[in-house]
Amino acid sequence: MTEQTEQAGSGDELPGGGEEFTAPELSAARRRGERRDWPRSFSDRLTSPLPGFRTLLRAARTGSLRPSESARAQLDRLPYAPGPLPEPATGRLSVTWAGHASWVVRIGGLTVLTDPVWSRKIMGTPERVTPVGVDWEALPPVDAVVISHNHYDHLDAPTLARLPRSTPLFVPAGLAGWCRRRKFTDVTELDWWEAVELASPEGGVVRFDFVPSHHWSRRTLTDTCRSLWGGWVLSREGGHRLYFAGDTGYGHWFTEIGRRCPGIDLALLPIGAYDPSWMLRPVHTDPEEAVRAHADLGARCMAPMHWATFLLSGEPPLEPGERLLRAWAAAGNRAEDLWNLPVGGSRTMDRPPA
Repeated sequence: MTEQTEQAGSGDELPGGGEEFTAPELSAARRRGERRDWPRSFSDRLTSPLPGFRTLLRAARTGSLRPSESARAQLDRLPYAPGPLPEPATGRLSVTWAGHASWVVRIGGLTVLTDPVWSRKIMGTPERVTPVGVDWEALPPVDAVVISHNHYDHLDAPTLARLPRSTPLFVPAGLAGWCRRRKFTDVTELDWWEAVELASPEGGVVRFDFVPSHHWSRRTLTDTCRSLWGGWVLSREGGHRLYFAGDTGYGHWFTEIGRRCPGIDLALLPIGAYDPSWMLRPVHTDPEEAVRAHADLGARCMAPMHWATFLLSGEPPLEPGERLLRAWAAAGNRAEDLWNLPVGGSRTMDRPPA
């Protein structure tokens, strides 16, 4: 199921006061693989009501969840330019966009996958409109996988099944059981503002902080908000810091993430799946909001994602990228600080943060 189809049957009332959630400042890293007990529901973390059946019915009646036929003529112009993965180098941060929210991140000598979806088609959604930007066989050994939440376009069981079961998986609270049932043996689930560490081949550790987002979770008809949702900040002491937003609407969490995790060098931010805004704005940022989020975070550079891969909403396929360029320039940002990669494209940051 996609996010839109998963919303059927959700309530129209906000169950809890998500904006009032508080947590201590960044804490010591937790032990990898520990088994933990969680509340039955995380609905108190919601910051907007979930669309209910009537909202979904309205979207279906108006045909607003997919681009028009005329807009689909843009598909052959979507940015797709796969290339070789960057060569690893000490002190280098590199990212390669495989499509949607899937990235190959190299930091501190580690290779990390974010929300890996290598499938041609996900449940309830038309197949990819651009191929995966990185051949699976071209990947180096994967040192860790981070998952933002359990929607099918971010948590893809067929892709994870291609990994060795000893691969470390870092997931939101409430998702470890799903992973362990698939025989993964090194699974760490975290609450917001908690962290785990992996030893860096370059010395020291790479820290993985799980941070809030404005979103929700559901994978079946009976598990709404039973697991958490969020983004990840990857940091190496004395090195780079990267923020992966996962899937999120715009809101106060960006400023708080920037305050608690200062010095973000690169923010991977979603820019698509926002039309109709009356339905999707609480859970997906549009291009202008992504530029605002970049500023709220205090990040040096931004790379857009969550577009040009799956048709999840009604905006014309090329529109997110076009609006992003205009918004980035209007905000007075430097053109070179926007890592506007095609699917399959890569970029590196060699120098350590100032």
